Amino acid sequence: MILAATMAVNSAVLQLTAAVSSLTFVLVTGVRGLLGLGPAIFLTSSGLTAVPAGRLMDRFGRVPVLTVGFALGSCGCLLTALATRTGSTAALLPGFAFVGASSGISLLTRAAAGDMYPPARRARGISYVLFGSVFGAILGPTVFGPLFAGKKLEADALTVPWLVAAGIALVALVLVQFVRPDPKRIAELIGAQGDPDPPAPPAPLRELVRRPGVRPAMLAALASFGVMVSVMNLTGYVVVEHHHHSQHSVFPIIGAHVFGMYALVLVIGTLIDRVGRTPALEVGLVVMALSTIALLWVSSVFATAILLLGLGLGWNISFVAATARLADRTSPTERGKLLGFNDLLGALFGAGLALLGGYALDAIGVGALAIGATAIVATPILLIARTQAGPVVREPA
Repeated sequence: MILAATMAVNSAVLQLTAAVSSLTFVLVTGVRGLLGLGPAIFLTSSGLTAVPAGRLMDRFGRVPVLTVGFALGSCGCLLTALATRTGSTAALLPGFAFVGASSGISLLTRAAAGDMYPPARRARGISYVLFGSVFGAILGPTVFGPLFAGKKLEADALTVPWLVAAGIALVALVLVQFVRPDPKRIAELIGAQGDPDPPAPPAPLRELVRRPGVRPAMLAALASFGVMVSVMNLTGYVVVEHHHHSQHSVFPIIGAHVFGMYALVLVIGTLIDRVGRTPALEVGLVVMALSTIALLWVSSVFATAILLLGLGLGWNISFVAATARLADRTSPTERGKLLGFNDLLGALFGAGLALLGGYALDAIGVGALAIGATAIVATPILLIARTQAGPVVREPA
């Protein structure tokens, strides 16, 4: 419950980043052709932080590293607020980098969730923690929507929202201190039940990647995460600049997206434990593909919100299934390392897509974004199906 509350609070900060990172970059720097560079900085920093953060979690525990992550997030929001007030690119770039690093670390909360449950209930357990972000989907629009209502599209209108986000990150920092014992210790106790032998030393990363089922899960996670974050971060620019809606209308859309990401997670986690990881990976990717291609034909706020909800739902299915598969194949001293490496690849891929998508969006239009995202997220479906051998495993080995 405490981890879920932490996720709820932190997701409100991430909603602000998703909604206005592109707009913030353009308004502060004045460079429209590189509107995807803001989200790219955010995602690159997130990915580069994930691997060392995962290794530190395996060594020192989950809570200390999460604490540092939320502190970085607060500092990053403060620097971004300063940049919007003064027009300083020198403050904006490290601000985005710190917020991105915080996001990369907070995403590893799912390692803590996977620690606390045995394999047969692991997807369900991960879903319990991720469910907290549903309340973040409500908190984000409630807090930030009124701050943008009636404001002109100028950089200094973003100062107060970024300051509020800095305070919210500190609330998450305080909440995570109440998580006791550290989830890594819970995982060690679960692993020791009925096994008197000392745990084996952690395997190197190259061996973890070659374990059965790991590569298909990473492939699905790479495609789904990259497309989800790039489309999510560019939607605010599409709604305001291409469809000419007001700036505050972005937050209901992002709120719907976050709601889709986590609203059904309790049901989805249970179903994944029952039907198996690979079928769930494929279903999630199909839902995402349908949502992105439909961006070709919609322009209203309501319709865009429905599609972003579908995008979040598809990502949720594939994300929980991939996380459960990776957790199944690792010990408590290996889990953070593999999940961190997976997040590194996904974030760097998402950063590249955001940068390329931002350029294509500005030069060609929304069609380039919709078709490109659909092609990328649909490609792994057949590849994953071909790697599956034998009957569906209803519970992890």
